[in-house]
Amino acid sequence: MVLTHCSLEGIDLVTLNGRLVMADAPPVRQQLLDRIAQGNGRMILDLGQVGFMDSSGLSVLVSVFKAARLKQGDVVLLNLTPAVRSLIELTRLQQVFAIFEDETAAVARLRQADAAG
Repeated sequence: MVLTHCSLEGIDLVTLNGRLVMADAPPVRQQLLDRIAQGNGRMILDLGQVGFMDSSGLSVLVSVFKAARLKQGDVVLLNLTPAVRSLIELTRLQQVFAIFEDETAAVARLRQADAAG
């Protein structure tokens, strides 16, 4: 699993590339939690290059979401592959995470949430 990071208007954009499975979950979780701790709690996770995710991967997403909320932030998901979207919908996590296909819309959502908060 490869993570790349950039900042867009004060929002962390993290792109994940590879498979997010049990073997990869602990280091990925730690890297994302470190990024939340260093930032303002607003993060976009671009999952467009994640071909497969298991329940350990879902637990990473939930952990990062909880950490962001503790900082009055939020995490949104971007560019879900069909396999990842199916897993998110099967577990009803689309009721927790805002999901976007457009980076500009994802940034706007987090900027709006920051302005309201």
